[in-house]
Amino acid sequence: MLNQRRWQRIILLIVLAYEGLGCLVGGALLIARPDGRYMQMPVGIMHGTFRDFLIPGVILSGLGILTVAAFFAVLRKSRWDWLWAGLSMGGLAVWFLVEIVILRELHWLHVMWGFPVLLGGGMALPLLPFRFETRRDTWLVCGVASSLLYAAMNIIVPVEWTAYDPVSQTVSELSAVGAPTRPLWVVLGVLYTVLVTVFGWGVRMAAGGDRRLRIAGNLIAVYGALGIVWVFAPMHAREVLAAGGGSFKDTLHLVLGGVTEVLYLVALGFAASALGTAFRLYSIATFVSVLLFGAVMFQQAPHVGRNEPTPLLGVWERINIGLFMLWVIVLAIVLLVRGHAKDRHEPLHALPQPA
Repeated sequence: MLNQRRWQRIILLIVLAYEGLGCLVGGALLIARPDGRYMQMPVGIMHGTFRDFLIPGVILSGLGILTVAAFFAVLRKSRWDWLWAGLSMGGLAVWFLVEIVILRELHWLHVMWGFPVLLGGGMALPLLPFRFETRRDTWLVCGVASSLLYAAMNIIVPVEWTAYDPVSQTVSELSAVGAPTRPLWVVLGVLYTVLVTVFGWGVRMAAGGDRRLRIAGNLIAVYGALGIVWVFAPMHAREVLAAGGGSFKDTLHLVLGGVTEVLYLVALGFAASALGTAFRLYSIATFVSVLLFGAVMFQQAPHVGRNEPTPLLGVWERINIGLFMLWVIVLAIVLLVRGHAKDRHEPLHALPQPA
């Protein structure tokens, strides 16, 4: 375990106390007055996302309870202090990202309350029960970073397109020809491509002599590398497709979608067969869920080309994608823990001896 210095622990405790109390007080005020009167915030600033502040108040209170629990876990030096602190800082980071998207603006209060979250996250890193000492570890962490980046892209990018509806519209429409969000999505998408490709090679490095895990790593790397092709195969807007203005790019876009789906499902299968029972059962559940949501999406997909209503299509697609993103995070963590367990039990004669 990494050694957290005293000053880092003190800063983390201050951040947890500051954010925890702020969440509890803010959440209580919103629950007490859902019209926002106590906080001097009109309901209209949420642009119709919620009818009032009751649900945001409940969520904020929940984050406050989680953060206070993390404070005591770090204070007592609990075995799971790293997990509590990570959940707290991660939950607050997601809260602020979603809040910015809903409010459609960046307020100075976001800096006042958001910057300490970033600071606290940095101070919590030394609590992790493993070191990122090798290139293998660094590349495996890229898998976690890629999933978090993709989730952030789906929150931040749509802000630039007020007419976009994430509930009924697909993710691909954010990068469609002529879409105002295409430039930003392409830039972030290239970064996502690099992270996933590197992660795939990290899985291959962690495989050792396991052929199944090496195949899974290769497939994930190919899946990631195909992201470059997506840049040159954007779909056209629904209106254009309905008017017969589609092209070969739209066909290539659909083919890429099918190929990448098959790639990551096959990679999932190989990785599941190579690792433990718990991960295998989790992978099977993910596999089945992806197929189910994929079937629901397939039923509505033809309506996109005809510019017909597709209620909840965006929701089903994002759940489908989110299941795979979560699987990538779990796979990365499993391989990190597995790799360090092997490193700790490496026989003495295999270690370099002093001269």
